[in-house]
Amino acid sequence: MDIATIIGLVLGFAVIFVSILMGGGAMIFVHVPSFVLVVGGMLCSVLIHFSMKQFLSIFSVMKKTFTAKVKSPNDIIRQMVNYAAISRRDGALALEEQMRKTDNGFIAKGLQMLVDGQEEDVIRAMMELEIQYLQERHATGKKILEFMGASAPAFGMIGTLVGLVQMLQNLSDPSGLGAGMAVALITTFYGALLANLVFIPLAGKLGLYSKAEALAMEMTVEGICTISRGENPTVVREKMQAFISPAHREEVKATI
Repeated sequence: MDIATIIGLVLGFAVIFVSILMGGGAMIFVHVPSFVLVVGGMLCSVLIHFSMKQFLSIFSVMKKTFTAKVKSPNDIIRQMVNYAAISRRDGALALEEQMRKTDNGFIAKGLQMLVDGQEEDVIRAMMELEIQYLQERHATGKKILEFMGASAPAFGMIGTLVGLVQMLQNLSDPSGLGAGMAVALITTFYGALLANLVFIPLAGKLGLYSKAEALAMEMTVEGICTISRGENPTVVREKMQAFISPAHREEVKATI
């Protein structure tokens, strides 16, 4: 669970709510037709722009920004060094037990290919293909969130224009112009709020997670391929440390 995302959302809505309370009543910001127009119009535009399968994945994409968990680079290095030590000491077949212990399907796939005696080129090609398709899936999810972030303010503006047209039809009653203008602007408020506090930040977070997960998988590929060449654990560690900053390399040396 990503605490930063949850804290950001909760505090963001809290700041806006407190600001509204300090400026007057909160109920004037509650207008169901405006909210339905913004959210409904946004979802309809997403349905037009993307396929039905992609549209139905909206909630799973948003859920991933809260629940995604990426193994740290140092942990991956330690894990690969341990696998290299086991392989050098007991042979590649001994990695079959480690394969059953891991809950990471990508690592398990790499270990399975080591146990099967696959060549390095085959291992690298198959694992890199999986990374490529993962990045494509994540890119699609990011595009969905970015599109929602762009369309929400647009439908907010459409709602404002609808409200203004309706208000201008009743100019015979000047006393209602203020309230009518307030209702007309509510849709812009809803659209801007959803876009800038929810969808655009979540798209950015998903992009960061995607890069981190791809890096973790690339490190795994390099470690598995180095083990397949029969390199000793020290060589595996030194080769994989190229993925992390010099400041963190000593931490890995001290704990292995």
